[in-house]
Amino acid sequence: MKLSTATVLYPALYNCPTIVGGKELAPPWYESSSYTRQSRIMAESQSKGVVNVGTRKSPLALAQTQIVVDALKKNFPDHEFNIHSMTTTGDRDQNTALYNFGGKGLWTSQLEEKLVNKELDIVVHSLKDMPTVLPEGCVLGCVTSREDPRDTLVIKKELQDKHGWKTLADLPDGSIIGTSSVRRIAQLIRRYPTLKFKDHRGNIQTRLRKLEEDPDLTGIILAAAGLQRMDLGDRITQFLESDNGGILHAVGQGALGVECRADDEEVIRLLKTIENEQTALACEAERALMRALEGGCSVPIGVETKWVDDKLHMKATVVNLRGDHGVDSDITEPVKTHEEADKFGRKLANALVERGGGSILDEITRLRQVPETVK
Repeated sequence: MKLSTATVLYPALYNCPTIVGGKELAPPWYESSSYTRQSRIMAESQSKGVVNVGTRKSPLALAQTQIVVDALKKNFPDHEFNIHSMTTTGDRDQNTALYNFGGKGLWTSQLEEKLVNKELDIVVHSLKDMPTVLPEGCVLGCVTSREDPRDTLVIKKELQDKHGWKTLADLPDGSIIGTSSVRRIAQLIRRYPTLKFKDHRGNIQTRLRKLEEDPDLTGIILAAAGLQRMDLGDRITQFLESDNGGILHAVGQGALGVECRADDEEVIRLLKTIENEQTALACEAERALMRALEGGCSVPIGVETKWVDDKLHMKATVVNLRGDHGVDSDITEPVKTHEEADKFGRKLANALVERGGGSILDEITRLRQVPETVK
């Protein structure tokens, strides 16, 4: 976001064309073939304290972006933060199960292209959607305060009223749960082998509507953070965690990550003022574990991270897609820096590998396994 000294001191020279022999030549900014007209406009807007914010178009993504923008506006009332939304690959295809998509970055890569091209200054993501390895030139500028990271069970209203069902343990054999997450499916099969699963995608409102309309579905699994941020927390029938339901959440779940360019010192300065240090360290440890295990949306890795007496405690699990074999481990250590968080996550990843987690992940990757679901 920083402009050159010449641009700041001589804005007229920067913006005006050069006249030679009666002909108008391109202004100085155009000398670089990679410096597009859009980039010039962006540079000019930034000099006036304008920050262009990228996000997906879903209601939840927009609500989360507004949280970040409001926090930045509070700290920098003289700046202008313009939100630019777009539909990503993951948004357009609502039918393909997540585990059938190739590669990563379904919700991030197109926004990152605009970031790299300087059409955007920052991009707000659900941190769980961000790949652990970012494009060259991009960094995780900050991580904001974390909402509840747990998964939840939402049971169809009709069945709640008729049978009084509230938890996974209440559900009869053969009940069908809607989710496209292999992490959720693998952990649920491990603990509730009589449940069945059906691919279930869409934004939160769409998923809740499908739950009530689809006669096959008994319930669905959704992140608590999304429901709470959309003021839909009253739909939750059970919070799921290691001691209740036996499900560990996704890496980064409940946290918002703000991505920016690595060389944009001014933007990074702005972002660091809204970072939550404990959330950032916990999520760095989770992402380090994921990075070491080379996992993504299609790999069944779950975590549960809490601060206990100024020490970080993390549980982690790797489960095969049949749910008949899983590996668990946990550690508790002081973590005060990002370097220590990275080391913490890698240490736990190594413990999982030594106990057989690496073999589980290798089998899934080698055989291109997908979970068994009903149509």
